[in-house]
Amino acid sequence: MRNLLLSAALIAIPVGAFSAVYSMTATPAPQTVATATTPSLGDMAPFQTIVADMQSIVASDDLVAAEKRITDLETAWDEAQKTLRPINTAAWGNVDGAIDAALSALRAKATDPAEASRVLTILQTKLGDPSGGDVALGAIRQIAGADVTDASGRPLPCELMHTTFKAARASANLSGADGATADTFQSKGLERCNADDDARADEFFAQGIALMRK
Repeated sequence: MRNLLLSAALIAIPVGAFSAVYSMTATPAPQTVATATTPSLGDMAPFQTIVADMQSIVASDDLVAAEKRITDLETAWDEAQKTLRPINTAAWGNVDGAIDAALSALRAKATDPAEASRVLTILQTKLGDPSGGDVALGAIRQIAGADVTDASGRPLPCELMHTTFKAARASANLSGADGATADTFQSKGLERCNADDDARADEFFAQGIALMRK
């Protein structure tokens, strides 16, 4: 779910040589379980309406129309992210993961109607109960001291990581090789973010942030 534009060509500097310098650690998060008192994400009806529409379209075997319709869901969910995610990160992640699965299924080169129907059913269930029942929290993963996952273990949205990267880049006084390396991390991160690969994009952005903080 990305609308990022890669405005600059990748800088031809090997990233692998720098990646090994940075450590990957995990900060234990409280092993708690979400309860009925966990805040709700609020009214999911607008999203449920779109999914119900897609389910009907898939049932009619019009997979091209279903692929177009899911773009409406993608746009609406992305626009609501800043509001919904802080309310309940784990529940938001449950729905976001189900939406990602639906996007992959409906945008596959050869869409399988049965698989599309299956993932849409799961997505509708998640929208009806975003917490998915009890949600066990895992560990916040870090790279070089920068969080790259939330407490539920899901990668942070790469757009947020890119925002953090840009803020660090603006205040960092880098030049020469360090500046070129930071720009390479940014380019690589944007490339993976544009490909819907949050986990890999976050790694590149975190390594660039670490470079600028040293």
